[in-house]
Amino acid sequence: MPFMKGKAPVRRSIQYLSAGRLALKEKIKVFSVNYNTYGDHHEGARDFVFWNIPQIQYKNPAVQVVTFKNMTPSPFIKCYYEDGKQMLIDIDSKNRNEIMQHLINVVGKSQETLKAEAKFAEKQDNPANFGVGCAKHCICEVPGQLPCPGVVPVPKHMRGKYIYQMKE
Repeated sequence: MPFMKGKAPVRRSIQYLSAGRLALKEKIKVFSVNYNTYGDHHEGARDFVFWNIPQIQYKNPAVQVVTFKNMTPSPFIKCYYEDGKQMLIDIDSKNRNEIMQHLINVVGKSQETLKAEAKFAEKQDNPANFGVGCAKHCICEVPGQLPCPGVVPVPKHMRGKYIYQMKE
């Protein structure tokens, strides 16, 4: 497989990308990371960009993610909101896990919001769902399915008690 070549190819697998924990708030439109490729206090920022930026891009397709290398004396993240406001987040001398946890707390969606969005998406997207609160009340409303047995009896050749009955 050609996509599994290169430095740390696991970063390009769907399983790894979907395991990202940071879902940015809807108001954030641009997410920029400034860091240097040298220096000890930039180590966490380099690791964050290498390991976590692909996950952020995958989880937030409507957000522009930009990285700036070797343009700043100290590493930082800047978030640009749709109303023109900006948020500056200092990531100097932090490791990638500390950076990720801080971002989840500051610019990430809350757990309640994520659960509500997942429940709504699962309920709406899957046409196999039926019952109370779904588009179809009963499986008989789906085209190609048998009508409800309470309304129209199921043909005898489709019922187990007639198929498996001992013939005498």
